[in-house]
Amino acid sequence: MDDFNAAAPTATKSPFTKRKTKARFSILLIVFVSTVINYIDRANISIAAPVMKQALHLNPALLGLVFSGFAWTYTVMQIPGGWLLDRFGSKLVYGVSLIVWSVVTVFMASARGFGSLFGLRLGLGVAESPAFPTNNRLVSTWFPKQERALATGVYLAGEYVGLGFLTPVLAWILASFGWQQIFIITGIVGLIWAIFWFKFVRDPQHHPRVNAEELDYIKEGDGLGDSIRERHTVKWAQLGDLFRHRQLVGIYIGELAVVATLYFFLTWFPTYLVTAKHITIIKMGFYASIPYIFAFVGSLFGGAWSDWMIRRGVSLSVARKIPIVIGLLLASVIILANYTNSIGAVITIMSIAFFAQGMSNMAWVLVSDVAPRNLIGTAGGVFNFSGGVSAVVTPLVIGLIVNATHSFNGALAFIAIVTVIGALSYIFVVGKVRRIEEPEL
Repeated sequence: MDDFNAAAPTATKSPFTKRKTKARFSILLIVFVSTVINYIDRANISIAAPVMKQALHLNPALLGLVFSGFAWTYTVMQIPGGWLLDRFGSKLVYGVSLIVWSVVTVFMASARGFGSLFGLRLGLGVAESPAFPTNNRLVSTWFPKQERALATGVYLAGEYVGLGFLTPVLAWILASFGWQQIFIITGIVGLIWAIFWFKFVRDPQHHPRVNAEELDYIKEGDGLGDSIRERHTVKWAQLGDLFRHRQLVGIYIGELAVVATLYFFLTWFPTYLVTAKHITIIKMGFYASIPYIFAFVGSLFGGAWSDWMIRRGVSLSVARKIPIVIGLLLASVIILANYTNSIGAVITIMSIAFFAQGMSNMAWVLVSDVAPRNLIGTAGGVFNFSGGVSAVVTPLVIGLIVNATHSFNGALAFIAIVTVIGALSYIFVVGKVRRIEEPEL
């Protein structure tokens, strides 16, 4: 394959500096919209759950299993999914994934009980597994380090923006047309979007609207377009190396904590509002959307703050870790909701906690900064595997706590404790943030 510079458009020197193109932002927009759809399709069940649990006769323990079932296969498939991504490239792997998970989402409407619903959630987890390693790989490829945290924050904001702004709409669909229509409509949207994915996603050296100045800008800022190949073979010894570095192990542990708060909101939060705070379905849709919007802002703020520090000469370690650590510590305020019955106070506390979670979610950028250049996809898979473990455990543990105590108090205490552990991992386990050189094999 031609190298980065050879593939770049040629230009003759002139006394005038040619302005660089901005093709990287069009790629970021595609990644952002894809993430919105991805998270709507994995979290739409949380909106439908208050009605589904009655229609399908699910107690809190069974509902917790359904919520966590997605993460079982999603987690198991992270490392294979990252390997497929490094082997076959972003466009093909994610495009196929998008089509398959959209079809599975439509079929969710046909669930008739715990068995069929749980099986479909397992299938959804397999189909969605390459999504975030792909997002990270594209941002690592297209963006220099001084823009990478904000770019990461933008696509991660897609986790929240769809549910933040569309939860009232989904709640209205639920109340007016039934829970099945939520899955049919969101699945069809994903199938339509797959057309745009295949048409517009490219690596920098193959994009028709990128010029040499933009390619040089990406390269000079440690963007990986000059060294990452669309397809290459990953050896098992290289995979093992991703578990031997303190930097990587520390961020794997931290991701467990980041995802714990996220998955409370993605799974149990609407049910918490309806059952623990006795809010109607329509009001739930409005109230549940508010913390998602705060998380959207937090995600953008964390990335922008980190890049701002980089541009002002703050060390990479400090600039990357401060927003994550503060976000994790601040997310622990979720436990305060146990001490008030005021819905206004509860939503305020939840909004602060989810804003903080959004800020800490920029931990993905550390994979771009630390992982060996040709193992970005695989390292992203391992990182997301860690988060997937939390996505399995968190909904299940919450379901068991609620089923045993008939209260969410213990569940919120569990989330708060985990976030503090994550902050300690970033403080004491993760060392200096620097790229790990690919080992000689």
